[in-house]
Amino acid sequence: MTINEIIQPIEKHIEEFDKYFKKMMKSKVSLLDVIIQYLNKRRGKRIRSSIVFLVSELCGGVNNRSYIGAAMVELLHTATLIHDDVVDEAKERRGIASINAKWNNKIAVLIGDYLLSKGLLIAVENKEYSFLESLSRTVKRMSEGELLQIQKSKDYNIDEDTYYQIISNKTASLISTCCEVGAIAATSNTSIHNQMREFGELVGMSFQIRDDIFDFSSKSSILGKPVGNDLKEKKITLPLIYALSKVDGPESKDIINLIKEKKITRKDISRVIDFVKANGGIEYAESRAREHIEKAQLILETFPDSPAKKSLQNLSIFVFERDI
Repeated sequence: MTINEIIQPIEKHIEEFDKYFKKMMKSKVSLLDVIIQYLNKRRGKRIRSSIVFLVSELCGGVNNRSYIGAAMVELLHTATLIHDDVVDEAKERRGIASINAKWNNKIAVLIGDYLLSKGLLIAVENKEYSFLESLSRTVKRMSEGELLQIQKSKDYNIDEDTYYQIISNKTASLISTCCEVGAIAATSNTSIHNQMREFGELVGMSFQIRDDIFDFSSKSSILGKPVGNDLKEKKITLPLIYALSKVDGPESKDIINLIKEKKITRKDISRVIDFVKANGGIEYAESRAREHIEKAQLILETFPDSPAKKSLQNLSIFVFERDI
């Protein structure tokens, strides 16, 4: 199952949305217009806006509100990526020069701010205050998750509960919001809004756990991100957290000291990866990712059968089984 197959039920809406989004983003400021065009060329598979449309279709049908919600999600997501690239001093994203690399940090921050404000204005102009509340909550959660990770990373003391809190806020919150916005656009039933928000949270958690597993797997070489990249950035994720919990204090301290080194070597990374594999870290993380997807699938079972339901089921399976 591919992403293109998954989005097939709402493919026509994605095509129309691309036209809608480009028209909406036109500007009279020449520099801004050039950068927006550059961003549009860089946009990927529209996964988040596709989720909005699939959930809308599941919950009653895609309508104009779905387009507004999808636009807000795209703007928020793009703005956060631009700001992340500035913070991380990233020179590329998906193999293409980042905004801060192609222009500079000041312009990148201003573009990110512009996109966020554009999303706010779309909500206000269309009186979509429920969308605004959902997305504002997400921005808050994403910031809290990032700051918590920075705080905990300094003392290399992240337990499993803290890890879940971080990835829930940093990653799952946005996918959760995509699902909630899609539901809000299609129905006034708050129970369905809550169900879809929870569905997105579970899928998002599984997505990030799976992503963290890749850092300890040779398969991650096809991601454009080398094996052990998280370790180089001093990030302690679920496979390592579990492996550390299975050994005594001295061995655990020895592994943590390797990661603490100012410049962790390839040999050190190989040693940590071997340690994680030997102590069941990957298998444990996979089991937790699977648990989240199974819970998400149970939520979908409460909805009538439809092409959109099937696509969302396939999407959740894809998130768990993907190699990229």
